[in-house]
Amino acid sequence: MLRSHHVSPDLIRDMFSKAMSEMYQKEVPLYADLLDLVARANRTELENNEALRLRMEKSGELDRLEVERHGAIRVGTAEELSVLCRLFAVMGMYPVGYYDLTEAGVPVHSTAFRPISEESLQKNPFRIFTSLLRLELIENEKLRAIASEILSSRDIFTKRALELIEIHENQNGLRLEQAEEFVAEALETFRWHGDSTVDKDIYEALHAEHRLIADVVCFRGPHINHLTPRTLNIDEVQRLMPLHGISPKAIIEGPPRRDCPILLRQTSFKALDEPVNFSGDRQGSHTARFGEIEQRGAALTKKGRELYDRLLRQSQNKGSITDNNEYQNNLKDVFSEFPDNETTLRKHGLVFFYYQPTSDANTKARTAAKIENLEDLIQSGIVSATPITYEDFLPVSAAGIFHSNLGGESNSMYEGNPNKAEFEKCLGTSVNDEIDIYAEIERKSIANTLKRINL
Repeated sequence: MLRSHHVSPDLIRDMFSKAMSEMYQKEVPLYADLLDLVARANRTELENNEALRLRMEKSGELDRLEVERHGAIRVGTAEELSVLCRLFAVMGMYPVGYYDLTEAGVPVHSTAFRPISEESLQKNPFRIFTSLLRLELIENEKLRAIASEILSSRDIFTKRALELIEIHENQNGLRLEQAEEFVAEALETFRWHGDSTVDKDIYEALHAEHRLIADVVCFRGPHINHLTPRTLNIDEVQRLMPLHGISPKAIIEGPPRRDCPILLRQTSFKALDEPVNFSGDRQGSHTARFGEIEQRGAALTKKGRELYDRLLRQSQNKGSITDNNEYQNNLKDVFSEFPDNETTLRKHGLVFFYYQPTSDANTKARTAAKIENLEDLIQSGIVSATPITYEDFLPVSAAGIFHSNLGGESNSMYEGNPNKAEFEKCLGTSVNDEIDIYAEIERKSIANTLKRINL
């Protein structure tokens, strides 16, 4: 329990996410343009869909729509990942899920640091997708040794940030002035630096191995490589980006457009080619940072996820991967097997739902016929059921975003090397299981609902 003079981790996370967004808009002005475009698209969608607006207002989703949603970073060592885990804990963000990106030819594995309680998610759902470079997958021993030596000699955290993390751990919280200082110090870890720590020859050698390796190894820290606002109509944003001078990636990743959105759909504008000063007074450029957009749908149960993964595999290698219309039509055909109305999704146990009493639940409960189960309560209008928003990521979609901003590059020698145990060892803790988190939110909502209507 926090002492009375300590501010909540939720407030620190909110402060940090806003500071991060402000910093990134200054570093990447095109991202600020993207935020404006997404905001306009969201306003139009809400104006044209009153039912959606009312539902989001009731569930609390409307209040969090404009809040910055997620960012992504890549670190190089177990020590960096371990300290990041402690840093994010100050903000009430914990590792959720294990993502093996080697299956797509990218030499990293990842987790998402995010809030995990329903209350914290409603206050600010900010999350950071965090990837750890897997040096052991670099076959060139000399290059691997060079990268390891470079990484071992850098410190990506300020001295004061480390001190404030320790204060938080020892005192179970930070005072407001300490929290403000923490946000400023922590932000330095994620800031872009146009000066490389290596000479151009080393950069080019690492870049030739894989440009993501060069991105992680050759700079002072894990600069934030993208931030992502949430849209209610990603297809419309994809259409509008070129009309506003923003070049999007070719296709939208994730499931097709649906009446009942599921999981996560993502697109982005292409990574910027930015000037870099290499040691030895040589000039060059580096491509890494971009802007992403996401549209979030319902969290799937284990049964729902198995169906989704099967259909996704079935859809691969069919149709164009450069023509979005053709790609989406193919997805839509394959996913016609996945139910697209909430009642069927709920009755078949494919989606997690949040349950709560309706405004006149107690009156209806007193006058209703015999109630035997939760479905009867819903049918009687005593209880409402709303899909729980998916708060996590999709490895195939993440890889698709990576590839679109790394020149389509992959390397088959990295493929099929999951190592969750080693990742957790580097992390210093176990990752939380996202399915368990959604199941617990659903279970609590049912228990609280039954208690409130005295059943």
